[in-house]
Amino acid sequence: MTRTQIHLAAHFPGVNDTTVWADPRSGSQIDFASFAHLARTAERGKLDFFFLAEGLRLRELKGRIHDLDVVGRPEALTVLSALAAVTDRLGLAGTVNATFNEPYELARRLSTLDHLSEGRAAWNVVTTSDAFTGENFRRGGFLDRSQRYERAAEFLRLSRELWDSWRPDAVVADPDTGRFVGEGGIGTVEHSGAHFSVEGRFTTPRSPQGHPVVIQAGDSDEGREFAAAHADVIFTPHGGLEDGKRFYADVKRRLARYGRAPHQLKIMPGVTFALGDTGAEAAGNAAAIRRQQVGPQTATAFLEQVWGRDMSAYDPEGPLPDIEPDLSEGVSQGRVPLKDRLAVAAKWRALAEEKGLSIRELVIEVTGRQTFIGTPESVARRIDEHVRAKAADGFILVPHLTPGGPDEFVDRVVPLLQERGAFRADYTGATLREHLGLV
Repeated sequence: MTRTQIHLAAHFPGVNDTTVWADPRSGSQIDFASFAHLARTAERGKLDFFFLAEGLRLRELKGRIHDLDVVGRPEALTVLSALAAVTDRLGLAGTVNATFNEPYELARRLSTLDHLSEGRAAWNVVTTSDAFTGENFRRGGFLDRSQRYERAAEFLRLSRELWDSWRPDAVVADPDTGRFVGEGGIGTVEHSGAHFSVEGRFTTPRSPQGHPVVIQAGDSDEGREFAAAHADVIFTPHGGLEDGKRFYADVKRRLARYGRAPHQLKIMPGVTFALGDTGAEAAGNAAAIRRQQVGPQTATAFLEQVWGRDMSAYDPEGPLPDIEPDLSEGVSQGRVPLKDRLAVAAKWRALAEEKGLSIRELVIEVTGRQTFIGTPESVARRIDEHVRAKAADGFILVPHLTPGGPDEFVDRVVPLLQERGAFRADYTGATLREHLGLV
């Protein structure tokens, strides 16, 4: 009986407070050497792809740059194009926003990356509706939240029209006839829709994969439906076994209405890991990582996002203050909508009282998303069990250190997955679509 093959990818960390950039073992988030190290490690482990996230505005806290995140990250597709020259088989996935880009230009950039990498490009399609991010762009926060997936779907359809406008055999380069492009090799794109109107010819020949692999990361009902209709991979936070099984079943059942089979969409949660020679050592390592990730300054920042107040006068190692959130305005451009602050604060207060948690301990408790903690053997077994139980098709590893975070996983866990017959011993194809079983 053929074993179900696990798909694995490596995320370059640096956003959403997962990275411990102050750790002495952490390297630069900007130097190309860091990107190259992590990508080469992923390729050494025969992982499917390297995943680079990106944001279009720096988060702010009380009007100051929220430098608990890593800031100053170079532009994703430029980095991936450079990585194409120092890797051979590893897929190269970049986050690019469908709200603040134009289809013609982005389709050219993605097709170029697919050419440079010989068929290893992927696009993580994200959307933005908030005016805060929009202030960096000419249109500002023009796009209503209800329209963001509508625009993204049209953006993607138009991109595919552009990619398909060149026939695979369009370039003949025949010196005898003097023709470089065959008759009818390049079609004219005529698109008129709610968000885009384009008429012309695409400048880039059909790339090795035809279309770059499409990744989608939204978790709302709209996001799940978008993934079922359009995506090849969905990047999800549902890394737990039971939660993952529910998400997996929900998204896979949606595929049929778009004439798609279950294997045509890979579900890959983002997960963290902490290893040790014993279970106790791994648990200690996991706890130490969380305390590094949620230092006093970070704990205060999270509290301020929910309470909407300056909380710097309160000791992060002390109890929650006996005050209610301020709903008039936020001190940060953050993650908790105004309407949810009272409910979130009440939930946090009840948890802190129940467990006797300080502010910092509470934030560690409510923001923890460590998924696989244990010996290499137990982590390999649990990853295999998750995939066999249809809780995921694989995982995107989110390490806490740059660039060496995935090294231990590749050296200690991947060989055990290979011994189980659950993960490839070597690449069998050249393109990312082949790695993912999408051809």
